[in-house]
Amino acid sequence: MTENTQTPSSPHSELPTAYTPADVEGKLYERWVERGYFTADPASEKPPYTIVIPPPNVTGSLHLGHAFQHTLMDALTRRKRMQGYESLWLPGMDHAGIATQNKVEQQLAEEGKSRHDLGREAFVERVWQWKEEYGGKILGQMRRLGDGVDWSRERFTMDEGLSKAVQTIFKKLYEDGLIYRAERIINWCPRCLTAISDIEVEYQEDAGELVSIQYGEGEDTLVVATTRAETMLGDTAIAVHPDDERYKHLVGKLIKLPLTDRSIPVVADTHVDPEFGTGCVKVTPAHDPNDFAIGQRHNLPNMTIMDERGVITVHGPFLGLDRYEARSAVVGALREQGRIVAEKRPYLHSVGHCSRCSTTVEPRLSLQWWVKVETLAKNAGDAVRDGRVSIHPVEMEKRYFDWVDNLNDWCISRQLWWGHRIPIWYGPAGEVVCVGPDDEAPTGEGWTQDTDVLDTWFSSGLWPFSTLGWPEKTPDLEKFYSTDVLLTGHDIIFFWVARMMMFGLYAMDGQAPFKTIALTGLVRDERGKKMSKSAGNVVDPLDWMDKYGSDAVRFTLAKGANPGTDVPIGEDWVQASSKFANKIWNATRFALMNGATIEGELPPVEQLSATDRWILSRLNKTIAQVDAYYEDFQFSKLSEALYHFAWDEVFDWYVELSKTTFFAGGEQAKVSARVLGEVLDVMLRLLHPVVPFVTETLWTTLTGRESLVIADWPKDSGFRDDAAEAEIGSIQTLTKEVRRFRKEQGLDDKQKVPARLDLTGTVLAAHEAAIRQVLRLQPEGESFSATATLPVAGATVALDLSGTIDVDAERKRLTKDLGAAEKEKQQAEAKLGNEAFLAKAPDNVVDKIKGRLAKAEADIARIQAQLAALPAA
Repeated sequence: MTENTQTPSSPHSELPTAYTPADVEGKLYERWVERGYFTADPASEKPPYTIVIPPPNVTGSLHLGHAFQHTLMDALTRRKRMQGYESLWLPGMDHAGIATQNKVEQQLAEEGKSRHDLGREAFVERVWQWKEEYGGKILGQMRRLGDGVDWSRERFTMDEGLSKAVQTIFKKLYEDGLIYRAERIINWCPRCLTAISDIEVEYQEDAGELVSIQYGEGEDTLVVATTRAETMLGDTAIAVHPDDERYKHLVGKLIKLPLTDRSIPVVADTHVDPEFGTGCVKVTPAHDPNDFAIGQRHNLPNMTIMDERGVITVHGPFLGLDRYEARSAVVGALREQGRIVAEKRPYLHSVGHCSRCSTTVEPRLSLQWWVKVETLAKNAGDAVRDGRVSIHPVEMEKRYFDWVDNLNDWCISRQLWWGHRIPIWYGPAGEVVCVGPDDEAPTGEGWTQDTDVLDTWFSSGLWPFSTLGWPEKTPDLEKFYSTDVLLTGHDIIFFWVARMMMFGLYAMDGQAPFKTIALTGLVRDERGKKMSKSAGNVVDPLDWMDKYGSDAVRFTLAKGANPGTDVPIGEDWVQASSKFANKIWNATRFALMNGATIEGELPPVEQLSATDRWILSRLNKTIAQVDAYYEDFQFSKLSEALYHFAWDEVFDWYVELSKTTFFAGGEQAKVSARVLGEVLDVMLRLLHPVVPFVTETLWTTLTGRESLVIADWPKDSGFRDDAAEAEIGSIQTLTKEVRRFRKEQGLDDKQKVPARLDLTGTVLAAHEAAIRQVLRLQPEGESFSATATLPVAGATVALDLSGTIDVDAERKRLTKDLGAAEKEKQQAEAKLGNEAFLAKAPDNVVDKIKGRLAKAEADIARIQAQLAALPAA
């Protein structure tokens, strides 16, 4: 399709007097989808441009963070499509293992059942049913926002194709020795009964207790402090720093562990900070990651003291107690023995909670499946270092390197039923077999499949290539990989981004999954605070869309999008964006009523007025500016540039200055109508990627063409007219000065005032009618009396303010202002005349005072002129 296609469904017609988003948005979006504008063709000869959507959870709904990132991705892909690229924005959802399983388990709980009542197979079937009935709500909400995604390619991380990709890469990693099974410390949720990833742990300040416990007897006494007293039951050592003179005599000795019949060694380890607390650390290798590392270095036993639900499994008196009950009981028993030497309550400290159910996470030694990341992570770092992948903004590179250069092996197994089952089978004689998608699983007595599923991030880490058909060599994969931009929040650079980089480079023979990583900030409320349910500041973007329209929400989010920095947003700002959409609407209605057109070529330069040449010069500069900002992901700056061009230059200046021409009619009016049509055509194209709905409606009405979605992106013609810009700049200077003076007199901008204009010898002479129109200046008339004279821009504007101001009150006000300006001048002159001061003061201070003096002198001249212009008392 081309932009020049005429269509009967988009005739020139009169626009409604007011823009009502609800009447436009839904119908427009469905028309775009039906006509296949967003469907990408792998056989196209156009260059590809690809973005894959960060897949939202199947349980999720559109929040402001989604709306923010989707707006930016949509703007990028819409612009590239207009620039002639085969633009693919691929949508889909993540199966969200824990979150989805929890949803269905909650349903079952309401029925008085658990997943174990159903059994694994029936439970998984129940989850699929839930997904079909309730999942994917966010997809409909994406349509509301205007997401120009290719729905024909929608993917789900548990669909058949992606399941094949998961099994394929698991087997490849396993056979390459990069996947292994081992006991390690993991984050464990005693409620969800599974390992969880670091990103699924949310830290908050909890009020706990810090107790100091005396270990040993007599000279062999040590004191340790802990917030988790119950874990002492699993201590297998006490650690001190090897250079700590206080404890050197104890290193290697056995110390009696209170409340038990065991003795544990004192070990020397550099992990211990001798300056912190007593310089002694209790070591519980099975229940703390740092302690586990110490245990590995010193060959300490791993003693697990809790089961998967956080219930104590050792030591008679505490057996069967919940971890919190045990904490209180252990402290009580130690207190009875006189071993509690200090207590602090409440003690605020950072505690990890499961992001799905808010249960306190328990570090736990567990047999899990792991990815060996050393080589994979190095490759992910090298791809950025050698320029194959760029990170934007560049300051974020350091955070990326800090992460991938220090990445620990990745725990990929989860003790859930919903997810990709780990493709490992165990045989009756201890056999271990990895089964790929094209392999037959072992059969026979005693063969069982691993019961765990894979971490959700494992399948979403394959997203940039699995969604394009990998492991098959599909036309989509050949055309659209690698993707061009990954646009995502800086908060998941450590998790999703790093995993996609590792897997993409590994699976695609060193070809990175994306060329650019564009990192955004997080959306916050208008005061810059994080949005949370507890703070009561969470906003449903759909509410704002209902009230103000999707364009208003999109434009507000884009205006706040500075690379890598957080985005504050408030309803007042959305309301302002709604007014902007209405301004575009009303100005285009005015233009159409005055004959604005795109028919025919632009008139030659010699037929253009200075106003016409000025706006065309500004238009081309704006195109160049917006293009530069897009390439640098400066969405805030490009939105501001478009806002000020449209509102200030087109509507407030060009349209106002051209009204006299339109009202007069004739050939010049036809020329300006063609120029105005050109400006609106280009302006609406430039705005379309960010505000697609209102611009589509106006553009198709203005041009009679099919759709902005498939229109050409504007190109800078190179036309510049500095002389015209200077000429119109003089009008703007005069207008602003007269408006400022009128405001000082308490006069409304729209109040008509008689005036005499002396524009002789200036570029303003040809614009008297336009100046009078803009400033609401009436002809002087027979009874004209110049009560105020303003010299500005080489011209003189004499105003008759008789009857509009209190002359005596105005003289008193101006006299007071003059006194203040003269005092400021005297103070500045005194400082600049002080040689001692000048000898010591820095240059920037001296320059600041010189600036104050210049301003004071200008104010004195201005006020004296205003006083002189007032009529005699």
